[in-house]
Amino acid sequence: MNENNDKEFEIRITPSSISSLFNDDIERQILSPLSCLREYGTHWLLEFDLPLVNKKDIKITFDENFISIEAKLKESYFEEKFGKKTKFEYFKKTLMLPGKIDNKKISAKFEKGRLKITILKTIFSRKIKVK
Repeated sequence: MNENNDKEFEIRITPSSISSLFNDDIERQILSPLSCLREYGTHWLLEFDLPLVNKKDIKITFDENFISIEAKLKESYFEEKFGKKTKFEYFKKTLMLPGKIDNKKISAKFEKGRLKITILKTIFSRKIKVK
């Protein structure tokens, strides 16, 4: 759920193939963005550096405890290593969260090339009988 009711983000909850998470992104010409995951008492804060990206070109996908970020670059980025030039047009990264999430209580904000996603934890409560 996007806090601002801003329809520019696409957040999908879909099943995915776990094996596809481990494909070589260099061969597929996809960049992996820098990211940071911080845990707080009731939520996680995920931050991704996405320079050269428009907000409308970001896709956030959840599958159980996995979160995937995909973003199309405004323009192609070229990198040359060992005499081989590689063209990149996308960022993509998949992370596994350390606990259950409530996929109905997610907010995302994109500002100055930085994507921040707040994910509330699923908190289970139960009565404990004292003996």
